[in-house]
Amino acid sequence: MIAKKNFSPQQVALLTSIPIGISAGLALFVYNELWLPALLFFITITLVAYFIIYDTVKRFVYRKIKLIYKLIYQTKANKREEFYYKNILPQKSIEEVSDDVEQWAVQRKEEIEILRRNEIFRKEFLLNLSHELKTPIFAIQGYVDTLLNGALDNPEVNIKFLTNASKNVDRLVNLVDDLDEITKLESGEQLLYKQNFVIQDVIKEVFESLSIKADEKKIKCFIKKGCEVPLTVYADKEKIRQVLINLIDNAIKYGKNNGTIEGSAYKIDGKKILVEISDDGNGISEEHLPRIFERFYRTDLARNRKVGGSGLGLSIAKHIIEAHDETIHVRSKTDVGTTFGFTLASAKTN
Repeated sequence: MIAKKNFSPQQVALLTSIPIGISAGLALFVYNELWLPALLFFITITLVAYFIIYDTVKRFVYRKIKLIYKLIYQTKANKREEFYYKNILPQKSIEEVSDDVEQWAVQRKEEIEILRRNEIFRKEFLLNLSHELKTPIFAIQGYVDTLLNGALDNPEVNIKFLTNASKNVDRLVNLVDDLDEITKLESGEQLLYKQNFVIQDVIKEVFESLSIKADEKKIKCFIKKGCEVPLTVYADKEKIRQVLINLIDNAIKYGKNNGTIEGSAYKIDGKKILVEISDDGNGISEEHLPRIFERFYRTDLARNRKVGGSGLGLSIAKHIIEAHDETIHVRSKTDVGTTFGFTLASAKTN
């Protein structure tokens, strides 16, 4: 049995023309009481009505539907699409067309939601960028104005103010460099030079390079017990070094005095190596975790402590790992600690 909601144009024409033909045939039969002329009249009227109704539905209704499809896809039809509109589309039922329109509406709603989220992100990004730029600029402006207004001749003040101004200039330069780095990574301009190397060696090198900062807080940095066996990865060594510097530097900044930072590496299958940097610091609140890799996003703890940095370190780390077609994640609990982990490809063999 034909579902009432799935009539094709042919079915609509047929179901409409039959009652018209029956009515005409019965009228003739009642008039002359001859069944053969009435039957022929019924067939003739039914056929005529069928073709008229079918042509009307096809010509007017499906012309409107064709326009709707063109508006939905917002494109000028090519030869392939014209064939679709002329031959495939008329075979669709009205309900199938309705489903297509509803599907398009859902996609549109999703696109609008994505645009709305992107607009919120853009506003937050511009606000944060403005804040990050204004802080060093205003500081430099204050030092320079003070020096120009007479402090330049005061040997007890001028060197101190010039030193502080220089530090803020360095902060601006680092910020611009980090923004340039992210832009290149997003656009694909930053090429990766992959090679085989032992990941534990790079972790140890980064520990050594940041040892002065760690010693100031008496934080011990080491490779986790059981993870000493060398694991070779295939990646851009300098880019991965940058990721590790950002992660370990963060761990030191937000770590507790007399705390620990441990690096670990695990072979999770024959193709992937999992690298983790863990600390026993203050941890990150759960509500911040979904946004921790956003540009300039800072937790309340980061803002209150006014630690240095551009606020782009984790975002850069994420972009570098994703440029390797790998993933990065974070696990954290307040007052327990934080673990950042990312995957890398195992060593490539010739």
